[in-house]
Amino acid sequence: RAPPLVGRWVPFAAVAAANCVNIPMMRQQELIQGICVKDRNHNEIGHSRRAAAIGITQVVVSRITMAAPGMILLPIIMERLEKLHFMKKVKVLHAPLQVLLSGCFLIFMVPVACGLFPQKCELSVSYLEPELQDTIKAKYGELVPYVYFNKGL
Repeated sequence: RAPPLVGRWVPFAAVAAANCVNIPMMRQQELIQGICVKDRNHNEIGHSRRAAAIGITQVVVSRITMAAPGMILLPIIMERLEKLHFMKKVKVLHAPLQVLLSGCFLIFMVPVACGLFPQKCELSVSYLEPELQDTIKAKYGELVPYVYFNKGL
């Protein structure tokens, strides 16, 4: 038998798993067709499935990071607070307090999670699909060592 606190972390596991499935499913067209990659002057070079996979992975990590402190620390905080004599008497405050604390965590974690990875990502041409590498080298030679793409939200 696991301690009750572990049971309070189950929603975090569900949210993390949902993000791992939902975001790639919602952006599956990018994984199939590729995401637009550009040179440093914002000229479109082509579409890359690898860049899409990197961008989607970064978004998944950001979303899980955004939810983690509130969903991991809040059960610990609430478990300690619920042991206080005052909180035992006023059970009606438990839910509003959890909502308030969740909001406080999100106020700080949304900017932190969004700042984990740059919005405009840089990727070496050598990491792109071979056919896209060939197209870039044929058209630009070695003048384009990196491509840039928008990872999305």
